[in-house]
Amino acid sequence: MVTLVQSMTGDHPARPVVVISNDPEAGGLEKARALGVPTDVISHRDFPKDRKGFEDALHRVLEGYAPDIICLAGFMRILGADFVSRYEGRMLNIHPSLLPKYKGLHTHARALEAGDAEHGCSVHEVTAALDDGPVLGQARIAIEPDDTPDTLAARLLAYEHRLYPAVLRRFAAGDKTPVHLSNDAMIP
Repeated sequence: MVTLVQSMTGDHPARPVVVISNDPEAGGLEKARALGVPTDVISHRDFPKDRKGFEDALHRVLEGYAPDIICLAGFMRILGADFVSRYEGRMLNIHPSLLPKYKGLHTHARALEAGDAEHGCSVHEVTAALDDGPVLGQARIAIEPDDTPDTLAARLLAYEHRLYPAVLRRFAAGDKTPVHLSNDAMIP
C-alpha cells in the first residue's frame, strides 16, 4: 500500500483517495495517515458470519470516496460475487504466485514443495473466482537451493513493490498490456 501511494505522484494518472482496512490495528492505517491519505476501517469482526453485511458496509464507505480503481493489498478476505460485480473491471489485486499456479494461501511453501525452479507474483483484475482474473503483470525470480518460504517471500517482496505500481500506472492510463519483471529488468 505504501509503495502504491508513494508512486501516485507527478504525471501518474491516479491519486490515492482512501486506505481502508478490515483490521483496526493494521499498521498500514497509520502509514497512510502519515502520507496524507484518509483512512477508514470496516472491521469484519463486527459482522460475524455476515459477509453480505460486511461487504455492504465496505461498499457504502467506498461509494463515499468514489474511487475509479480499487487496489487490494494484503486484504485477506474473500469478496463475494455481488460485491465484486459492483467494481468489475476496476479492482486489482496482487498475489504471491505466478498465476494460475498456486491460488489461495501458502504459495511460497507450495512452490518449494513442488520443486519449482522459479516463483513470482501476479497482479490481476479481481473477479468472483479466487485469484482468477485476467493477469496484468507478473514478476519472476529463480528459486535458490537454500530458499525457505520466508526467504522466498522476502526476496519476492522487492519485485511486488516494483510490479504493482507499474501495473497500476498502465491500468489507470487505460492500458491493460501486461507488465513482466524478471532478473531486475522490466519487459514490456
